[in-house]
Amino acid sequence: MSDAPARPPHAAAHPPKHETFDLRAKTNTDPKGFVRPVDEYRVEGWGLYMARPADHERFHYLESWLLPGPALRVSVFHFTPGNEQDQDHYVDIGAFEDRGGKWTAEDHYLDLVVRTGRDTEVLDVDELFDAVAAGFLTGRAAETAVLRAFAAVDGIAAHGHDLIAWLAARGTPITFRD
Repeated sequence: MSDAPARPPHAAAHPPKHETFDLRAKTNTDPKGFVRPVDEYRVEGWGLYMARPADHERFHYLESWLLPGPALRVSVFHFTPGNEQDQDHYVDIGAFEDRGGKWTAEDHYLDLVVRTGRDTEVLDVDELFDAVAAGFLTGRAAETAVLRAFAAVDGIAAHGHDLIAWLAARGTPITFRD
């Protein structure tokens, strides 16, 4: 018997989150529909880099790479004083697509927290199961998300829990601001 508190079935179920990255307008539309200005977009053969200010209480700046090949969004949050987190990279598993100057992102619930040189943690498995049970994501899409997450964890771990090294070895050399 588990010591975890019981959750009502599908209590946290929600549809997948969607975002739009409009390169021409230099905007990022978040899952709630808020349109934010972007300081920098950079398109490479393996993905899209975005850097923008954030009006969030816990972080003031966000950098992300959308990587369609491994189906990852790799982010660095620049936290406000007192809100620092023990993480180097936050990774969303999802679907990312360039639609002719407008990139789209669909989050597939699973997230990874990478602490370089130490460990990689998988988060939100419960959200994935709840979404499938509620009909927001197919079993096939959930299986794909799990396989992608475990491929990423395996690759990151094989490179000493260094996400940047793993991606570079795959031919996906990403960088972030200092």
